[in-house]
Amino acid sequence: MDLVSFRALLTAAGQEALLEAERRQPREEDFLAHFQVLERTYPRPVAQAALETAILRREATAKFPMAARMYFTREALEQASASEVARYRAERYRSFRFVADLGCSIGGDSLALAAVTGLIGLDLDPLRLALARANLAALDLIQDALFVQADLRQPLPLAGGLALFFDPARRSGGRRVHSTRFYNPPLTRLLDWLPDYPDLGVKISPGVDLEELHPYPAEIEFISLKGELKEAALWFGSLKTATRRATVLPGEHSLTEIPGAALPLRDPGAYLYEPDPAVIRAGLVTTLGMQLEAGQLDAQIAYLTADREMQTPFGRSWQVTDWFPFGLKRLRAYLRQRGVGRVVVKKRGSPLEPDELIRDLRLKGDQEAVIFLTHLRGEPIVIIASLREQSIVKKEEGEKG
Repeated sequence: MDLVSFRALLTAAGQEALLEAERRQPREEDFLAHFQVLERTYPRPVAQAALETAILRREATAKFPMAARMYFTREALEQASASEVARYRAERYRSFRFVADLGCSIGGDSLALAAVTGLIGLDLDPLRLALARANLAALDLIQDALFVQADLRQPLPLAGGLALFFDPARRSGGRRVHSTRFYNPPLTRLLDWLPDYPDLGVKISPGVDLEELHPYPAEIEFISLKGELKEAALWFGSLKTATRRATVLPGEHSLTEIPGAALPLRDPGAYLYEPDPAVIRAGLVTTLGMQLEAGQLDAQIAYLTADREMQTPFGRSWQVTDWFPFGLKRLRAYLRQRGVGRVVVKKRGSPLEPDELIRDLRLKGDQEAVIFLTHLRGEPIVIIASLREQSIVKKEEGEKG
């Protein structure tokens, strides 16, 4: 979809074509069949734009509950934050009168920011600016929003002191880039902004090389949603409230660093904890362990163990049945003796592939179990736990961790 066809889509005839496309409930794999029908009634560019929008709206519901009223391009949708993550981040800007969304794209973050403060959206792509403007208008958030076409590699056309949210492009030629040096613009660009715009937040890849972040005096936050690591963010100036933070959504539970946190190494206890990926990525396993009065099996392994279960939103807990040094024959005999015919294999620090192990065990029986392949003080062990996962015991919804 280009800018001309998108503008045509916003006309009365374009909206009629869009309604017809949505009525057909199209999918990407049957695009051609639906397109051939629509182009008999509508101009080809309009039929194509309507069909693309109908398909993307259906796909976007996983990220945007209001997707049925929004407009997308495929690449922009794939890059957009889930609405829960965007809303959480936007709350840091609530005390500001205005925030500039740098690299606003189709307005995924702009929607969340405009709900808490005035907004100025900047992007170089005129189509994405038009999409962002239409999305905010569709959701009645356009009143205090302004969109400006601007090249972020040039001086910002903004008054000094404005709070910024920066979302650099992390793809080149349709492929993801992993180094901050190859973001567009590169992450180093923010060093030029900080003297005039000290209150700055940046969306970055959760897989970022932490060594690349050493030059930046920022809080780094890793965010997971429903147990899946989604994003990382850097916070500068008054937006910075910690050094490292792990946030678990929904519920907005946050864990921050405890300086000098350390844990004892110990044998597996009655419970094994698997920290949330945001906790692991933020390097806060020992902080979580201190909260849980737990120890570690191995200093290099992100499993925690304790003799009693404590409530936490920052991981999953499993009740330990048994453990012993790893050996295939011993493990097979142990499971067969107990009639275990189905296992879930989880691992940290083990070179074994779960599917291969399951095949080699050749189990029969109607019982179930979870097998953890890991290390105890550098030596391979296996931990057996009940298949029923212990509750991810959360505090009351909305309570901060």
